Amino acid sequence: MLRPIAQLFMFLLLGQVSLAESSKETHASHPDTLSIELTAFNNIVVHAVLNEKDTLRLMLHTGVSEISLTEEATARLTIITFGDVDTVESWGGESESRYSSNNHIQMGDFHWDHVPIWESKHSSPTTDGKFGINLFEGKIVELDFEHEYMVIHSSLPKAIDAYDELALVSEHGLIFLEGICLIKGEAYPNRFLVHTGYSGSILLDDVFVETHRIGEHLEVIKESVLKDSYGNELKTIHAILPAFQLNETQFIDVPIGFFQGSINRQKISVIGGNMLKRFNIIFDLGEEKIYLKQNALFGLPFSSN
Repeated sequence: MLRPIAQLFMFLLLGQVSLAESSKETHASHPDTLSIELTAFNNIVVHAVLNEKDTLRLMLHTGVSEISLTEEATARLTIITFGDVDTVESWGGESESRYSSNNHIQMGDFHWDHVPIWESKHSSPTTDGKFGINLFEGKIVELDFEHEYMVIHSSLPKAIDAYDELALVSEHGLIFLEGICLIKGEAYPNRFLVHTGYSGSILLDDVFVETHRIGEHLEVIKESVLKDSYGNELKTIHAILPAFQLNETQFIDVPIGFFQGSINRQKISVIGGNMLKRFNIIFDLGEEKIYLKQNALFGLPFSSN
């Protein structure tokens, strides 16, 4: 039998757990809020319903502006009609893809009609496809990686003062921010695509790598092959960057990737999920601002890219 003090402790502990779970459920039940899942691959998954029947696990991918589904996913769908084949452009070059021009998508209380959907070969593991943040065009999007929910705001939330404000640059539907690579006392600023679809930390563009001879100054830890959504292969060099600075925040010994000797293949540098998950993030694309606040994941060790 528990003594009175022990009983009180257990009551308080269970009460705290219950309150935490209740708070999360209450927040996720708001009409402006979607539950998200942060996967082991550092990707964000949202549950969706296609054409009021088929359930999907879609990855939020800030580097795309359309919805795409993998061939594996489309093979099991019951209600979707593909029409013509068209050419799409991805990291690895141009490919052909089927598309379906008129679909209904629902995520929580949000829904969209007449949505075009492309077919691709790959998406993040455990997902059926991907969608871009532009689906919430005109809104402010908050990502809480710590508690795993996304809030769609009409205006900046009151808690914005707790966040660091950074400028964004938007080009052709892609969003970039500036970061600094620090190597042997030298600072190398560069522009980075905010890319929630990339599971790694940092991917450097070819011109930046060649101009600053990055490969000669870093410890290479391994090589691998990266595939884009349409099966094109890119050979990746993995190394350790001594330090990386994002606004006032500095990271030490960051795993990065680059394509040595492949000038003009990788045209942009990327900051991916392995780093982004360490912040709760608010996107204000209309004002070209991004707001970052360190969360409970900030101190986790980096996994290799």
